[in-house]
Amino acid sequence: MFPTVSHFIEYAFGIQVPLPFNTFGVLVAMAFIAGYWAFTKELKRKEALGIIHPIKRIATIGVQATPIELVYNGIFGFLIGYKLVYALLNYRLFVNDAQTVLLSTKGNIIGGVLFAALFAYWDYKEKSRFKLDQPKTVEVTEHPYELMGNMIVWAAVWGFLGAKIFDNLEHWDSFIKDPIGGLLSFSGLTFYGGLICGGAAVLYIAKKNGIKPLHMLDVGGPGMMLAYSVGRIGCHLSGDGDWGIVNLHPKPFSWLPDWLWAYTYPNNVAMEGVPIPGCGGRFCNVLPLRVYPTPIYEVIICFILFLILWKIRDRIKIPGMMFGVYLMMNGVERFCIELIRVNSKYHVAGISFTQAELISFLLFIGGMLLISYSIRNKEKLASY
Repeated sequence: MFPTVSHFIEYAFGIQVPLPFNTFGVLVAMAFIAGYWAFTKELKRKEALGIIHPIKRIATIGVQATPIELVYNGIFGFLIGYKLVYALLNYRLFVNDAQTVLLSTKGNIIGGVLFAALFAYWDYKEKSRFKLDQPKTVEVTEHPYELMGNMIVWAAVWGFLGAKIFDNLEHWDSFIKDPIGGLLSFSGLTFYGGLICGGAAVLYIAKKNGIKPLHMLDVGGPGMMLAYSVGRIGCHLSGDGDWGIVNLHPKPFSWLPDWLWAYTYPNNVAMEGVPIPGCGGRFCNVLPLRVYPTPIYEVIICFILFLILWKIRDRIKIPGMMFGVYLMMNGVERFCIELIRVNSKYHVAGISFTQAELISFLLFIGGMLLISYSIRNKEKLASY
């Protein structure tokens, strides 16, 4: 397994390059890039069809940087420098435990002050380049796809918070023991929490900029399926605990790779299992029994589902219907994978179920209702 990028480089090229990047984080970043690509393509396509429209804004150009802007840039620069310089001066610690370095109060004051001055000066010089004796008020056109940068940032922030909240609700006992650690830890993220909270943030920004909710939801279906597929690669490569139940059954086909049928996740970042003999460092555990590698199953299944959604996206004309299809596909996929996946269970009225099973069931029902609503109101939605 590759808990960090350094582990992957050492495996692939036989050299040790100490880097402060964990594999899961890098793949999550790639998942956002994949989602950004799909969202942007769909926004451009829908704008070209006249389904969504650019908006006009009034902007003032030629204005010098204001004191408050300089202060904001200075604060941002201070935070960057405070952590960055400290991390560079304590590089070994940063490589070994980047999370502690980033989330602690430790930093370098001199580095913070230097970067604060640099960021404020940079903003001042940039605004000075375009300064006019008489600032002008002009009308500018903003296309929907130009909102993606802002949407991605807010989706990442609120998605992370939602994923943490849902994960801690799912593992309430461990959260009660260490609530601060549970909230600040980069591990333990629940997809549906990220989907709900991140999606709500995107819808809010879209609505503020004239994109109607059903159109934005339709835009997001294929992109979210692709992003989820890419993100699950990180879960598998890092061994973050999202694996399946024990699988001691013989392979059904001789040509099937062992790691695709049953795997022990050596060097997993969840640090679960038994110690690996002769291994030194943080990630030195391996599962004692083979389990279903459910993350890689989701990578394959969700990528196929993305291709299907991408193929049919221009054939579905009724607003809301594409997202309804996505919800149903998502619900069925996750509900099925939960049957062989390790997860905490709730017990209500003698019925056992996981959080993901409950939410995936609700998503499937929600998808059916949304499709039914779209079909019943297709004439009304034709001018939506």
